[in-house]
Amino acid sequence: MEFDNMKSSAALIYEEFIQNADRRTASWFLMSSPVPQAIIIAAYIYFVQSLGPRLMENRKPFDLKGVLIVYNFGVVALSLYMCYEFVMSGWGTGYSFGCDPVDFSDSPQGVRMAATCWLYYFSKFIEMLDTIFFVVRKKNSQVTFLHVYHHSIMPFTWWFGVRFSAGGMGTFHALLNCIVHVIMYTYYGLTALGPKYQKYLWWKKHLTTIQLIQFAVVTSHISQYFFLKDCSYQFPIFVYIIGSYGLIFLFLFLNFWYHAYTKGKRLPKVLQNQKWEHHSNGLMNGNASHDKEE
Repeated sequence: MEFDNMKSSAALIYEEFIQNADRRTASWFLMSSPVPQAIIIAAYIYFVQSLGPRLMENRKPFDLKGVLIVYNFGVVALSLYMCYEFVMSGWGTGYSFGCDPVDFSDSPQGVRMAATCWLYYFSKFIEMLDTIFFVVRKKNSQVTFLHVYHHSIMPFTWWFGVRFSAGGMGTFHALLNCIVHVIMYTYYGLTALGPKYQKYLWWKKHLTTIQLIQFAVVTSHISQYFFLKDCSYQFPIFVYIIGSYGLIFLFLFLNFWYHAYTKGKRLPKVLQNQKWEHHSNGLMNGNASHDKEE
């Protein structure tokens, strides 16, 4: 009986909570409830942290060169498309880069922005393949806390973004992230093409710099909310979430920078060979193959 009462109370709380959701996105794929995405994220974490490494323990790494080339350049194309849609649905057609409220109307531009937000949300599940590829290629050193945390928290928080606040100032970080992903996945695609392209990959260190700039800009942009008078952005909770996200990842990427580059553990092969040529192995942490910070 007590369990039934708890279920009823939880159902009432959820019903009250969901009443404020965006009616336009209610019937869209994965949007009816946060439960399906929670199951997907839990399965992802279990596979990359436990099941996958155990399955691969006595197997040879998968050779996924062709898959990685198609995947990485496919993500580049998708990111470019999302950049275009974010610009055309608000960020290049009327948004002020200040206090931009959400357009909940059925106007073509408002619906277009909501659809772009959903596509960005769904792309986070596609990007989970990054980690799965690491696991089946037995690149377990790349399955770091930073990597798994990022790929888990982004779709989880963005479900609420699409369901409640698909537009406005809270989407600026998504546009910026898409731009960064165009650069990042271009690098990863070139890396997947093979060793003959490594001489063009000297700029790997700058990927982390771009990430740091991204999180600094995101945090600065969203922090405007606390200094603007009478800002009508409808869901201030997302300001706190995005601001916290920016600060947490800024810290995590600064930590990554320190260990990866200040200590020289993750330089591209072409730079490692120059810097550490007096070492017998010439490398400190393997080759420059499809290593991802995000």
